[in-house]
Amino acid sequence: MNNAIKIAPSVLSADFAAMGAEVERLEQCGADLIHCDVMDGTFVPKITFGCDMIAAIRRHTMLPLDVHLMVVNPQNQVRLFAEAGANSITVHREACGEDLKNVLRLIKNCGAHCGVVVNPDTSLREVYDCLELCDTLLIMSVYPGLGGQRFIDRVLPKVEEARRIFDGQGIEKDIEIDGGINEENVRRIKDAGANVIVTGNTVFKSDDMKRTIYNLRTL
Repeated sequence: MNNAIKIAPSVLSADFAAMGAEVERLEQCGADLIHCDVMDGTFVPKITFGCDMIAAIRRHTMLPLDVHLMVVNPQNQVRLFAEAGANSITVHREACGEDLKNVLRLIKNCGAHCGVVVNPDTSLREVYDCLELCDTLLIMSVYPGLGGQRFIDRVLPKVEEARRIFDGQGIEKDIEIDGGINEENVRRIKDAGANVIVTGNTVFKSDDMKRTIYNLRTL
């Protein structure tokens, strides 16, 4: 299947004091999605922001808001983020345990697209039984919680495996990849089968954001 390539800059790397302007700039420079990393200080060490930030961002863009919940008990947060304006919500396999399917159904019931996230050390087998429910599979190519990490190459076979599964079933689902992606490695990542590219520093630290987003999509 030929899923369209989409670039989803992560506002984790944005200037939080000027978030509205940063999001508007992303839209003007050709971003396809706005990726919002929500961290609770428990599932991962860092704390970022909550549903109020999503509501504030929503007022500054019509782009889809891709909310990545790095939190414990995500089922307690899903409705709040959906009501704040999240178009898609992804939750970690590692945070949901046996409740994963119910959390994914809850996201759908709240009117958002749903996705499951797997960390670099988590086998894809851990989510085989949930892939049918998901709109998106998000594969972490760094350990969650900190920006600016190096891309972990050993996740690429996992991307290839997921794409084989989806293509073999004849279904279009997004394979999103997050962490350490730049203009030097993005082609290998897309060749492996990923079609939603999350990147923070590569976009926000670029001298030409528009050109960088274009390059990430087309290289």
